[in-house]
Amino acid sequence: MYKRILVATDGSTLSKKAVRNAIDLAGAIGADLVALYVVPRYPVSYFEGGVTISMQDVERTEKQWSDKGQAVVDAVQQAAQAEGLKAKAVVVRSDLVAESIMSAVKKHKCDLVVMASHGRKGIKRVLLGSETQHVLTHSTVPVLVLR
Repeated sequence: MYKRILVATDGSTLSKKAVRNAIDLAGAIGADLVALYVVPRYPVSYFEGGVTISMQDVERTEKQWSDKGQAVVDAVQQAAQAEGLKAKAVVVRSDLVAESIMSAVKKHKCDLVVMASHGRKGIKRVLLGSETQHVLTHSTVPVLVLR
């Protein structure tokens, strides 16, 4: 069946549900687990009159986000290892979340993606986007979506 499962997480309550299910599934079928957290880049405004932020502040903020992401995936890795699974914690820096997930699938040779979805519809989906929908429509491997 599946040999390596990638679980995308952002540390939210909803993504913790995906993590728990991914660990349970990996344990049931004897698969390895890759926990992925995508850290966005700090938005920089180039508009006249925009607030300028020093590069040191940007770097400090990005490091905080990256440290938080590392803590999240480290916790997933520890939980999986506590269940006797082989697990890897991965943090990627990118504004393109869905593309980062699909790149990680290729890089780590995963054959299933597990992720959560808020299930937004209508204008909320248009305004907030749907990384899950993007992964679903462009992934080359199966995607298990939990709501």
